[in-house]
Amino acid sequence: MGRFYFLVLLCIFPYLASAQLKQNYYANICPNVENIVRNAVKLKFSQTFVTVPATLRLFFHDCMVEGCDASVIIASSGSNQAEKDNPDNLSLAGDGFDTVIKAKAAVDAIPSCKNKVSCADILAMATRDVVALAGGPSYAVELGRLDGLRSTAASVNGKLPQPTNNLDQLNTLFASHGLSQTDMIALSGAHTVGFSHCSKFANRVYNFSQQNQVDPTLDKTYATQLQAMCPKNVDPRIAINMDPTTPRTFDNVYYQNLQQGKGLFTSDQVLFTDSRAKPTVNNLAANSPVFEQAFVTAMTKLGRVGVKTGSNGNIRRDCSAFN
Repeated sequence: MGRFYFLVLLCIFPYLASAQLKQNYYANICPNVENIVRNAVKLKFSQTFVTVPATLRLFFHDCMVEGCDASVIIASSGSNQAEKDNPDNLSLAGDGFDTVIKAKAAVDAIPSCKNKVSCADILAMATRDVVALAGGPSYAVELGRLDGLRSTAASVNGKLPQPTNNLDQLNTLFASHGLSQTDMIALSGAHTVGFSHCSKFANRVYNFSQQNQVDPTLDKTYATQLQAMCPKNVDPRIAINMDPTTPRTFDNVYYQNLQQGKGLFTSDQVLFTDSRAKPTVNNLAANSPVFEQAFVTAMTKLGRVGVKTGSNGNIRRDCSAFN
């Protein structure tokens, strides 16, 4: 009866699993883990700035699908197509995966820490560290996640926001994980350091509404610049900064860009053009500390999604393969 009641509770309160997360989780297990991870991330960051958006996006794509369990890092094997091979994940930059794998190696190089820290927690720490390295807020990250035991390409379908999403679609997607509209808008601010391939927004600069015109919500000068950088039949590997103003700084300029019609995706610009979201965008655009606090709050909530505990997870020896 007791076990049945517990299962009922889990069904009613899916976020109870996050209760095991806490700051300084590894204090008595691997006391220096945060410095070890931070130093590995700093080294990777010194080699390429792509480390920042790649790691941040990897964390988001991981948490939104199976929960924050590093299932997105699993490599496909045999007949099993893993999450990372879903079309929505093919644009994830390799530097994000490499950051986690190198940080994991640095942690496991300490004998007392070997196989004691999950890949999911390393990804969460690395994400916090890249945000800070790019000039964003540093925050205490909750730890105690286990790594997931499954990863399938099919599980990604319908779980990630699309560049063409409207506000209702975005809110529905985020609400399914207990995230509010304000959380969604704050997390969208991560696009202040991201980049995108031309195909993701070409419809806005060439064939809006199938009428061979530019999306009217797009600033005309910006649209012309995008057409110059992304001509028709452009090399699909060409990538464009999501934030045309301060692409290498984690700041609130993303929201100021939206006010000027310089949101790259429809799903970016709609945050300003839809009157239900516009006040939040204006508030975050005007006040950097407010944005940073909203982002930290949203990231903390995101980090609690789908946390694996007990027999639902383990600590992988290799982040890219199940034990």
